[in-house]
Amino acid sequence: MPRRPGALLLLALLLVYYPVGMIWIHTIDDDLDFAPPDAVAAGGSRAIATAAALVTREVDAHRWTPNDPFFLPGAALDNMPNFQLGMVAALARFAVEMTDQLGRTRGSSDVDPDLEKAAGLLKYPGDVWVFDPTVSLAPTATSESQYRAAVKALHSYNRRLAAGAAVFDRRVDNLQGVLDRFAADIGAASAALDQRVRGAGWLIDIEADDLFYRTKGRLYAYHLILGALQTDFARVIEERDLRGAWEQMLTTTREAVGLAPLVVINGAPDGLILPSHLAAQGFYVLRARTQLREITNILQK
Repeated sequence: MPRRPGALLLLALLLVYYPVGMIWIHTIDDDLDFAPPDAVAAGGSRAIATAAALVTREVDAHRWTPNDPFFLPGAALDNMPNFQLGMVAALARFAVEMTDQLGRTRGSSDVDPDLEKAAGLLKYPGDVWVFDPTVSLAPTATSESQYRAAVKALHSYNRRLAAGAAVFDRRVDNLQGVLDRFAADIGAASAALDQRVRGAGWLIDIEADDLFYRTKGRLYAYHLILGALQTDFARVIEERDLRGAWEQMLTTTREAVGLAPLVVINGAPDGLILPSHLAAQGFYVLRARTQLREITNILQK
């Protein structure tokens, strides 16, 4: 049989290129003490600054992986892309709530242009690379470019807010509305977990980790945003005596984000050998949703 050193060399390079590249890139950054690198200007929103910093960290500091093409090692990753997608999904929800409620004076005022832009850009699909043959053969806007533009819009809004040229309406009913929608989104995540757990079989579910890490990313972003909103709405939380309830909610989301099994298994909820990590995560998801509802009930009174 003739030797093919070129093919063997290429195979050897691939066997090194992908595993080493994956190890180099892979980062599940669930730092619960993460904070914006720069101090928030007086009058600005800490939640907005946190959202912008999170997107910048994932896109520029760690590398955005959900849209990596097949010839890059990141394309072979699984958990990191789903974690990042979950984060951006939560941040997009937050941006929408800023646009519809917090960033305007009641429903009759104009929508803030920077918030509207950021909300639209953060809803851009996270898996779009330079070329998207399903849409066009011409180059297209990548996910990263759209998210960077969203960050610029968030920073622009926060600068105007600090200068008194934008609105952040810190009313009780606005906070209640935002938390209600966060709770609804978390409830949808719980339903997805429930559906997956009910479909568990004898074999290992190779898609369980996708859902687990997407939910983990979503909860991580909500944890940081809720912690920042605690600062933005400090007066309301103090007046309604919500500090204890708020801290309990953050403790639950912190514990949910802290779940990090070596291998995600979707076994039976009462399994002895193969446990259900999705069921464990779902417990904290439901608890967080319940605590959010408890807080909104207090805000109604």
